[in-house]
Amino acid sequence: MLIQSTWTITVSTPTTLPRSYNLELVKQLHQQMNLEIGTETIPSTSYSGIIGSQTHSKDFITFQPEEFYQLSLCGLQETSSKAISILDLNQTLELLGACFNVINRDDTITSYEELYTNLVANEPEVTKQFHLKFLTPTAFSHGKTNLPLPFPALMFRSWLERWNNFAPVFLGSDDLIAYLSNAIILRNHKIQTRSWQLHRNCINGFIGDTTLQVFNHTEPLLANVANLLVHYARFTGTGMKTRLGMGCTSILQKELK
Repeated sequence: MLIQSTWTITVSTPTTLPRSYNLELVKQLHQQMNLEIGTETIPSTSYSGIIGSQTHSKDFITFQPEEFYQLSLCGLQETSSKAISILDLNQTLELLGACFNVINRDDTITSYEELYTNLVANEPEVTKQFHLKFLTPTAFSHGKTNLPLPFPALMFRSWLERWNNFAPVFLGSDDLIAYLSNAIILRNHKIQTRSWQLHRNCINGFIGDTTLQVFNHTEPLLANVANLLVHYARFTGTGMKTRLGMGCTSILQKELK
């Protein structure tokens, strides 16, 4: 089971939280779901933080009453998905003295088997371009450094690692990444760097839009596997610290001009 639950929330008055609020909110939500956090090598949940128009100062973020905000949680296996599906935020979400009004909830539910069948096994027409929006700062752990750049190989490796860990269908390993690295390129992007604060540490990442292009000579089966992993990204997120709000990823239907 895979689930993406998105809550629409608002504030009644200008509301300020410390920039490091995400760690506290993640802990709070996991406690409500009776899920442990930080014990998994590969996280079985991803989380978006509160997304929407915000005013930033050095150490604080302010949310405005005329805006609508989104908060998403995704489950990548049965236990976490079921916990998210029954999570009840009631009518308010309280955090560090702030109060958010819960307006709406939207759930997208599928399964690994359904994704694989629809996007690979049924041999659909090959998708030649993938348009992705990175909603929260995205970066990749690379040796002793973090890379805040949309390298296709690192994106696909991130998605594939999670898929192979949780899905009943094994897709491949380093050979698949090597093939996709030579078959798919970054066609264009509109990105900027943005820092993500976790407790006392800040991590630089990129946000914005990217387009990946599939070469015409690409084997159709493997192009469809790439499409599968791109669609999986909306659940798993991209890169590092996805359980703490980084790497939130959505799929765009067409390229933004």
